[in-house]
Amino acid sequence: MIRLFIEAINGLFTLYYILILIRCAMSFIPNIDWRKQPSSFIRQVTDPYLDIFRKLIPPIGMIDISPIVALIVLGVIQNVILILISFVIG
Repeated sequence: MIRLFIEAINGLFTLYYILILIRCAMSFIPNIDWRKQPSSFIRQVTDPYLDIFRKLIPPIGMIDISPIVALIVLGVIQNVILILISFVIG
C-alpha cells in the first residue's frame, strides 16, 4: 500500500516533467494557437510554475534557461517529498 502511494506520487512528478518538456518544445513552433486544446491545457498547467523561475532568471540573449532550473528544482522537491513520505510512513 505504501509502495503504491509512493509510486503514484512519483508518477505525478514524472507526468509534470513531461508536460514541462512538451511546453518547452512547443515554444519552438511558431504557429501554435495557445488558446486551443491541448496547448491551452499544457500552458495553464505548466506556466504558473515556470513563471516563478522566469521572474528570477532573465533570458541569456534569446535563450531562456529558466525551464532547466525549474526542472532541477522540481527534481529536488520530488526527492524531498518522497524521502519525507518514506520517513513518516515507513
